[in-house]
Amino acid sequence: MLYLSRTSILTLGTLLSLGLGACKRRPDAYHGLSDSALADSAAVYEKDSYLFRRVGETPDLQGPESARYDKDLDVWFVSNVNGDPSKKDNNGYISRLRPDGSPYNLKFIEGGAKGVTLNAPKGLAINGDTLWMADIDFARAFSKRTGALIANVSTKGKAKFLNGAAVGPDGAIYMTDTGVIFGLKGDVAHPGPDQVFRITKGGATVVLSSPKLEGPNGITWDSQQKRFVIVSFLGKGIYGWKPGDKDFKSIGSGPGQQDGVVFLPDGRLLVTSWADSSLFVVEKGQSRKVASGVTSPADIDVDPKDSRVAVPQLMMGKVSFWEVP
Repeated sequence: MLYLSRTSILTLGTLLSLGLGACKRRPDAYHGLSDSALADSAAVYEKDSYLFRRVGETPDLQGPESARYDKDLDVWFVSNVNGDPSKKDNNGYISRLRPDGSPYNLKFIEGGAKGVTLNAPKGLAINGDTLWMADIDFARAFSKRTGALIANVSTKGKAKFLNGAAVGPDGAIYMTDTGVIFGLKGDVAHPGPDQVFRITKGGATVVLSSPKLEGPNGITWDSQQKRFVIVSFLGKGIYGWKPGDKDFKSIGSGPGQQDGVVFLPDGRLLVTSWADSSLFVVEKGQSRKVASGVTSPADIDVDPKDSRVAVPQLMMGKVSFWEVP
């Protein structure tokens, strides 16, 4: 069992990218970091044609952790932790944004309203008309059109911290469990297990478990290679895993503290890193930074029609939008 002090968590990229409220000011726990480490300069240089260009942002969110684009409705869904990332306070919510990031319905689904329980929503996945979200030790499903509750699937006693979410080729939802526990005094332990769940309305099953995953966070389906791509937050690994296999393979590495992962329309893999506040692409096992100065970049997605990536910046309380060259 690995116990992490508050100081060590800061060096891991600030509380595992799992939210500390509205983030309109620097939280007390972050006074130890330099201004440059928390700067949101978005350093992008025109001379480098492969670098992304920031084209807008949505401010005044509360711990935005995951963005998911829906092509049917032409909207973005954004999960908001709104407070302690592991506290069952029933104040999390889901926002809907227009394609350009302007607010459509800031609290489309809201914990504590209309009989909804939503504590600290993180990873989002859309399967048909159903919007799934990871919520500590529950996988919750709602209608993406009306916000009506469809299912609450418990992983109590199995999951420590559900985090990333993706739709599998079988129509099930696959969620990562980062394997961390937050204490009453802000301390964080990583007892594990580091695992992946397969989730349906009927229940949840562990389909992959290994300490070598090192705090699995983002997950996405690779339709070309017929595998999932999983990124590590407590390590530098980027892994490929085929459903049914007992093990996984390394397909690259990043700066560390990886969070979001998605395939771009051109087939490149895009990943976010808290370690150096960056977005980077992976091609043939090689990593290349495409944007820097992006503080606390969490779970991302892409709108292919506009070649635009949404990046929730959890500690900054906003989502920034980037144009893919």
